[in-house]
Amino acid sequence: MKNRFRLGCGVLVLAVLASLPSGGSAQLAGVRNGEWRHLGGDAGHTRYSPLNQINASTFAKLKVAWVWRGDNFGPGVEYTFRSTPSFVNGVLYTVAGQRRQVAAIDPATGETLWTFREPETMRYLRSPRSDFGKGVAYAEVDGRGVIFISSPAYFLWALDARTGKPLENWGAPVPALSKKFPATGYVDMIPDLVRDWDPWKNWKGAPYDPDHGIPQQLGMITTSAPPIVVNGVVVVLAGGEPTYDQTRIENVPSDIQGYDARTGKHLWKFHVIPRPGEPGHETWLNDAWKFSGSMHSWAPASADPQLGLVYIVTNSSTYQFYTGHRPGDNLFGGSILALDVKTGRRKWHFQIHRSDQWNYDTPTAPILMDLTVNGRRIPAVVQNTKQGLIFAFNRETGEPLWPIEERPVAQTEVPGNYTAKTQPYPTKPEPLDRIVLNGITEEFLMDHTPELKRRAQEVLSKFRVGGLYMPPLPWPNTSGVVNNVGCVGGLNIYHPPVADPTTGIMYASHQRGCSAPSYLVPSGGVDEMRGLPGKSAEAWRGRERHTPTTGTTVAAWKQGGPATGRLPLIDGLPVYKPLYQGLAAYDMNTGEKLWDLPVGTPPERIRNHPALKGVDVSYMGGTGHSIQMVMGDLLVQTTEDLRGEAEVDEKGMPLLHARDKRTGRILASVPLPMPGQYGMMTYLHQGKQYIVVQSGSARRSQPGSLVALTLGE
Repeated sequence: MKNRFRLGCGVLVLAVLASLPSGGSAQLAGVRNGEWRHLGGDAGHTRYSPLNQINASTFAKLKVAWVWRGDNFGPGVEYTFRSTPSFVNGVLYTVAGQRRQVAAIDPATGETLWTFREPETMRYLRSPRSDFGKGVAYAEVDGRGVIFISSPAYFLWALDARTGKPLENWGAPVPALSKKFPATGYVDMIPDLVRDWDPWKNWKGAPYDPDHGIPQQLGMITTSAPPIVVNGVVVVLAGGEPTYDQTRIENVPSDIQGYDARTGKHLWKFHVIPRPGEPGHETWLNDAWKFSGSMHSWAPASADPQLGLVYIVTNSSTYQFYTGHRPGDNLFGGSILALDVKTGRRKWHFQIHRSDQWNYDTPTAPILMDLTVNGRRIPAVVQNTKQGLIFAFNRETGEPLWPIEERPVAQTEVPGNYTAKTQPYPTKPEPLDRIVLNGITEEFLMDHTPELKRRAQEVLSKFRVGGLYMPPLPWPNTSGVVNNVGCVGGLNIYHPPVADPTTGIMYASHQRGCSAPSYLVPSGGVDEMRGLPGKSAEAWRGRERHTPTTGTTVAAWKQGGPATGRLPLIDGLPVYKPLYQGLAAYDMNTGEKLWDLPVGTPPERIRNHPALKGVDVSYMGGTGHSIQMVMGDLLVQTTEDLRGEAEVDEKGMPLLHARDKRTGRILASVPLPMPGQYGMMTYLHQGKQYIVVQSGSARRSQPGSLVALTLGE
């Protein structure tokens, strides 16, 4: 027995040593000692871990260790799970449900250790996108572990990581909420947000009610991504009603705010819509800065603590599909921002697209890693986009790693509308999908058979075809073409990119889509979007989606017109070669694409289409979004079926793959009890490595869950 015990200890020590980071890996903090401290693993949001106990030779031995069900925590996670857990000091932390209930989980068993839920308020009930919580933030404050969350109601909470109780002597309690809320541990961030905002200063209505939040006529504020803690500062992002869910032009700006992690004291605020005298103010013509709002930061942030910078991407302003009331480039919309974490001052920025009217909000966090470009070591930041363009900068100075060109784009024909004259295009790396450059050219035209190609050419001859920035046409349409057609080839929030900081390789899944935008028609001042269901809590409670209309002034033009303007199918087939899901690898040291592979199996309607009999359609991939993580020498990957069909084995079970991270080749696979979604993470606990996959399936009636896998005996 004594010898067996010694042998077991030796094996355990070897396993632990093999699973720890190698000394040569250059990576921002967050995944040392088998932890996963940030939403994206490290502070640079690479979703990389050096753990390698689970490797190519052991991967096939993975077994399900436990399943944690999110539907036990209220509505909003019946079939979805959007939060990637953090693992710190032997505990997993996540949020679940529309209330974003915080939970601490035992990493070995999946047992819930504690939970915390914010008391209900009307501003929570009115909050849009309340179930989009993506995780928590963790920091050590005076030697104590603290969990920070920003809630759908726009409160900031600080919780003891060991007990889940709100921190004592932290924040600024609100007397009007004393019957619901604890005496400490939170901050109402709305007063800090609106204090210097002209519409609030000029508000003649009822005084501020902290239970209801911002008056509906002025706007709505919420959060989607969690805060990030950098050098003792809690940086809070903000969201609101999606700009495609409204036709009114006023809303509160989603300014970015910083708070002291020790006390909860408000430190600074960055105006996402520049005020007079601030850089970028000149890009808001017709005094649109006074009323225009939103500019949400939906995606998570990343940070470089050594540089003292936090990196944030922004969305568009209101109303999204027509910009005549807010002419100009509209800084800092559609931008990547590098802010000094101590002061909130802008160190540098780059506007990825101007005057957004295509729903091109940047959906994923900036990725930070050090690269060697032309023999020079550079601290870099890489930004992926919905469009499929990839931007890379020196994260300290904002200097592009490779030239970025200004290219003319199609101009609006809608009376009174505004379109930027040019948009930026990186010369390197090449886009995830080259179709975004010029649209459906001969290279991308459906040509499976000569007859299909002829019919596709006939259809396209009636449209004006272009790349990314094709504006909508007015209705009635007198342009001489049926409609404009544009193409995208990027990714979305459902399948974030990942990177390996030890090699400088980035991996991004992508999907091709070409369409004719809806026409714009005069609104006549009539708002036909969603309105308020009522004033009582009962009228709001239990709604699947909270999208209250904000503001008072309706945009002059809104989406409408006949459906005949859409790009038609040919016998159920698109006129372009579809790419339902691909997975590409880029060496970001050189900007070169290394490989690009289809992921999954094309849908049955394509495989068994009579016109495609005998045609190899495998290049199209499947419809399920690819989700991945880099782990040691592996690219761990699966697909989801939230908006497509997951890749399955012969028994219909979803698959988790181990791919060679240099070639993309599948080395081993194991079944999952339910499809993955959004993301995954890994950690080392008591000598054992685990992989946790965010899972769930509406198609299979499987609840939003966390599925943990580890090696069998």
